[in-house]
Amino acid sequence: MIKLTRMAAMATVLAVGTAMYSPAAFAQDSIYVPNLSYRTGPFAATGIPLMNGQRDYVMMLNARDGGVGGVKLDYDECETGYSTEKGVECYEKTKDKAVVTQPWSTGITLQVLPKTNVDKIPILAPGYGFSPMADGKIFQWAFNPPAGYWDAASMILEYLSGGDMASLKGKKIAFLHLDHPYGKEPIPLFEAMAKKYGFTFLPIPVGLKEMQNQSAQWLQIRRERPDNVIMWGWGAMNAGAITEAVKTKYPMDKFIGIWWSGSDDDMLTVGEAGKGYKSISWSQPQPDSQAMADIKKYVIDAGNSLVENPDVDTKKVFYQRGIVISMILVEGIKAAQEHFGVKAVNAEQVRWGLENLDMNAETLAALGATGMVPPFKTSCGNHTGHSGAWMLEWDGAKFVPVSDLLQADQSAIEPLIEQKAKEYAEANAPWPVNNDCKE
Repeated sequence: MIKLTRMAAMATVLAVGTAMYSPAAFAQDSIYVPNLSYRTGPFAATGIPLMNGQRDYVMMLNARDGGVGGVKLDYDECETGYSTEKGVECYEKTKDKAVVTQPWSTGITLQVLPKTNVDKIPILAPGYGFSPMADGKIFQWAFNPPAGYWDAASMILEYLSGGDMASLKGKKIAFLHLDHPYGKEPIPLFEAMAKKYGFTFLPIPVGLKEMQNQSAQWLQIRRERPDNVIMWGWGAMNAGAITEAVKTKYPMDKFIGIWWSGSDDDMLTVGEAGKGYKSISWSQPQPDSQAMADIKKYVIDAGNSLVENPDVDTKKVFYQRGIVISMILVEGIKAAQEHFGVKAVNAEQVRWGLENLDMNAETLAALGATGMVPPFKTSCGNHTGHSGAWMLEWDGAKFVPVSDLLQADQSAIEPLIEQKAKEYAEANAPWPVNNDCKE
């Protein structure tokens, strides 16, 4: 696996980096869109398909349309290995030319966040990062569409309760989470909901060195006998948890993960034994979509993709989620081009574009992406969009949807966002606030 990962990383340098530095490949009016990737390290198994999907969508647009609005997209990757320190280094290396930064880690996002007000470069962190970034009045340069971690926590509880949150009273819900800023993100929402609805919330942290050996955590789960286990895992932690759940015979239909714990590759380690495991997801594969057909025609069949097994890998959740992520970025660039009447938009203009996304049903249909992501819209005050999500279930071979579109309880989330955003601004004063924003 390490060998394949290194080969993939090298292929990226050759395929992407060469284009980046070749004068003939990109004109000066290209749009530089770097990605702080992690194709190496303990999270590579989840990072690789996401980066492949992001890259292939950009490559498709360059091949099919000549880029966006007549301007080539200069896609580049800076390898972080999911290290916060390396991530900050990559941010500093890429920020001068970039119209966006994509941190790909809550830890990196938190380190970069204060820099954005000074550097004036937007953070795009789809479905991850610091949840209060939803408050665009305070976090003017940070975006985490289409849904945030508190949205996910709310929707998971909504699903577990069958739509009646009062039914959770007296139940015990274990929270198996990575002991990392990412894994701790939903805890404030879960604690508030536990207090309001009378269920027991039991956090069970997994250290970075314990990801592949969670025997102690699953011994605790066996002892506590929770009604449900919610997992906030990433990388090697996911496969480790799934394997332990099967080994300890925990009912898989009582086990639900965040959208970063819903990778096909993690489930393949247990196959049929993992049947019933679920994952909340703001994206779902649509193998027969026009977007996928165009990627196959212009990138995969042309031999320009890094995907090793296209017939299988391109149908998986994480690869297609990577496509959606680049799609969100590109729609922000398009909105900026149209609003400012400029082809080679800059970072400040892209910030405006990301703040004025309207990914409605008609837009998704025009992109050939119907069903790949729920419709959502951003504004100056709402940098998340709160799109809703589906519950996906592992059927033994693949993830399939088992719910209608779920929606988070914004009446519970909005006060928490406002409170935590205000606390952050006060703790980091002086912090600029957009008082002109009324939406």
